Amino acid sequence: MTAEHAAPAPSADLERLRRLLDAERVKIGVHIRKMNSPGSPVYRQGENVWPAAAILAGSFGATALVHFYLGAAVLAVGAWWWLARVHPRIVDGVFERTVAYVLASERNFDLLWAKGVLSFYARLPDGRELAATRRDDWRAFLRRVEAEFEGD
Repeated sequence: MTAEHAAPAPSADLERLRRLLDAERVKIGVHIRKMNSPGSPVYRQGENVWPAAAILAGSFGATALVHFYLGAAVLAVGAWWWLARVHPRIVDGVFERTVAYVLASERNFDLLWAKGVLSFYARLPDGRELAATRRDDWRAFLRRVEAEFEGD
């Protein structure tokens, strides 16, 4: 592989973030609704549309072919299935894909940080809690957290 085609070296800030995440000293927050919307780099239409469409089609089909009460029951069971089984998997998937996307490059991270999609939380050794959002400088936040844990 030539130098022209080599992947760019990860920045020191992203490396610091990876270390702090791996050590569980910083937690990253993701605005799931913003990231699970059309236009988001991690949005997957199929995982959102097809289960809901299947529930509605099953409910309409049961209503048309059998009776209203069966259609209502299919809709109720389908809504429970969606909320209990499908939705948590979608949330976890969006979170994991978002974290992978932002850790891939500093440009991706800066873009989503500026949009208010990401946040940080840290509990310091002395028990204080810190948080950082779009208004804060994420690089300074990571340096501060890392400095607080230097003695450990």
